[in-house]
Amino acid sequence: MLNYRQLHYFWVVAKTGSIVRACEQLNLTPQTISGQISLLEQTYGVELFKRVGRQLELTETGRIALPYAEQMFQLGGELEALLRAQPDEQQVLFRVGVADVVPKSIVYRLIAPTMTLSEPIRITCREDQLERLLADLAIQRLDLVISDSPMPSHLDIKGYSQKLGECGVSFFATSALAKAYGSDFPHGMQGAPLLIPGQHTVVRNRLMRWFAEQNVQPKIVGEFDDSALMKAFGKSGSGIFIAPSVIADEVMDQYDVELIGQTDAVTESFYAISVERKVKHPGIVAITEGARRQLFTDQA
Repeated sequence: MLNYRQLHYFWVVAKTGSIVRACEQLNLTPQTISGQISLLEQTYGVELFKRVGRQLELTETGRIALPYAEQMFQLGGELEALLRAQPDEQQVLFRVGVADVVPKSIVYRLIAPTMTLSEPIRITCREDQLERLLADLAIQRLDLVISDSPMPSHLDIKGYSQKLGECGVSFFATSALAKAYGSDFPHGMQGAPLLIPGQHTVVRNRLMRWFAEQNVQPKIVGEFDDSALMKAFGKSGSGIFIAPSVIADEVMDQYDVELIGQTDAVTESFYAISVERKVKHPGIVAITEGARRQLFTDQA
């Protein structure tokens, strides 16, 4: 049987980056920690760390084991907090998975209504690829998954998709790029440097089809799965980028860029995926109602 104390020592060393820092956190000697990790490795005939100079680095086996340990001790911490809470202090646990292609600003706006519920809610958010999140949803490690697409039909997972809303996209650029390519939108973007979402996003193909229909061919200079990273490159002047129109004002303020155009011919949609057809969890209800009444007021 797995020795959870040994696994905990492995997890702390992996997270802190060294046995010395793990000793400070756990208040144990280096001999105790290294000895227990060695026993764990011997039990299963594997190596979890390798020494590179004076540093410890995870082996391939260690990298595989770390996210499992991360989830186990995160759940353990949640259980401990739940058990320690007084009856009148207990919070409703709300575990949300967020597909890594969904813009962070949209995620915040969707989840924000849960923070004002009358009953206390404790939110845990995990970002990952959609299929991995749906696998955790299926075994009830998550209560909800927020995605830019509904439940994929090819997955043998029981789940129900609710469309939270959709909106058009807006194009942003620094003042220098806006001056060079911002007139006569979208035709003025011919040959313009463009930053686009990665291939895992739904909006990417819609965007490229729209450019073809407009007979406009920008120069793609970057592709990003992380929308926040794409915006950071856009802020630096690397290229023009897109974002959902519902957060256009926020994007301009946060990244000091200008709006050069907008279209409703290219849309981004957002979905709440749960295992319940009839939603009961107060957090999910707050998200779906808030999206429809406040964020996506013009939902089709």
